[in-house]
Amino acid sequence: MMNRYSIQIFAEVELRDYLEQKKASIVDSIEKESDDYLLNVNEVDYIKYKTEEAKIEPLKIHVDQIYASSSEQMIPAEYFPNTFFVRQGEKYKKDVIRFHMPFSGNSYLLKCKPSTRILWSTGIEISGQEFTFEIINFSNDVAKITIDKDSKIRDIMKQLVNVTKDIDQYNSGIETQVKNAFDSRKKKILSKNNILASLGVPIKKATNVPQTFAVPTQGIRKKIPISRPQVHEAGYTPEPSLDLTTYNSILKLIHDVGKEFERLPSLYCDKEEEHLRDHFLMMLEPNFEGSATGETFNKKGKTDILLRHDGKNVFIAECKFWKGSKAFLDTISQLLGYLSWRDSKAAVIMFVQNKDFTSVLNSVKVAVTEHPNFIELKVMKDETWLNCTVHLNGDRNRLVYLAVMLYHLPK
Repeated sequence: MMNRYSIQIFAEVELRDYLEQKKASIVDSIEKESDDYLLNVNEVDYIKYKTEEAKIEPLKIHVDQIYASSSEQMIPAEYFPNTFFVRQGEKYKKDVIRFHMPFSGNSYLLKCKPSTRILWSTGIEISGQEFTFEIINFSNDVAKITIDKDSKIRDIMKQLVNVTKDIDQYNSGIETQVKNAFDSRKKKILSKNNILASLGVPIKKATNVPQTFAVPTQGIRKKIPISRPQVHEAGYTPEPSLDLTTYNSILKLIHDVGKEFERLPSLYCDKEEEHLRDHFLMMLEPNFEGSATGETFNKKGKTDILLRHDGKNVFIAECKFWKGSKAFLDTISQLLGYLSWRDSKAAVIMFVQNKDFTSVLNSVKVAVTEHPNFIELKVMKDETWLNCTVHLNGDRNRLVYLAVMLYHLPK
């Protein structure tokens, strides 16, 4: 048998209190996760999962599905209009029209008072996925019953609009709050275990950089040492990674060089991939200092740019001519095969000889999302430079930051 209960619609509890409790519950659940779990979990997937868990399903009242039923009930004398001659304390039999309103979504919201509201309510009875309200047929006046019914429905729907606005605002902001809670907790864990950015490749002032390119001065040279922080919790092994600030500086310099190619296409359009790659290396090597081991940028094969630590790659870039979406996706797969550490960094540098450069850009934006290891597309740095997150083969929790950078060198 269905559980029936009566409430004053949209007038029982403050909606803001309910939303705060929901948010606090989600933050608390993140705080209670084990350290190992949060250190190893795929951040994008976890935040998406917790966001969906935290979201509140909006309430929808299906006015178009309303129907009515009637029954005779004993009505107390005090409910009768003054025009009726009734005795106080007595009850009289009257026909009662019950209007049934189906709904879907979060039924708890029927109790909640929105932040903006009309000062009105009425009693309803909830059973399953519908609620009912009643109008007593005192005078067999169909027109009056209809007016009363329409007035109640109108007020109910007005209040629903206010509730929905509060829910939409909450849902639109909850992902940021979940991410902040996750980042805060993870930061505390890493701080507790003294795990810091492990590989630093700082920028130095370009005093002896060849003047082939108009590359902006990169500032004073700083040393970011590589370190091996110790973590004693089982299940998590700290690994070196290139910090994001330095990674973005590397990409910015690559982008500046690529734009110089575009400004002087006649000088570079007939160059091979290997020669174009060497121009990037020529700018990267004097601008970035390697780790304490002296390792810095080097080549692998004809088109790769590598930054290594302890024999493994922490950054890799691949320079290729655009030969279609399949070849582009194969290049991403090739890059991922060279990486093994968590939070690795990579870049695909594409030289486009097609006259219709815009068509290629659109193909890349679609193709990258179709790679089996694709996770998330980030905000584009430039119309020809997009950033995304992918994962290593066989392990969705090991993320790779991938930049895709395209430069137009038409023949």
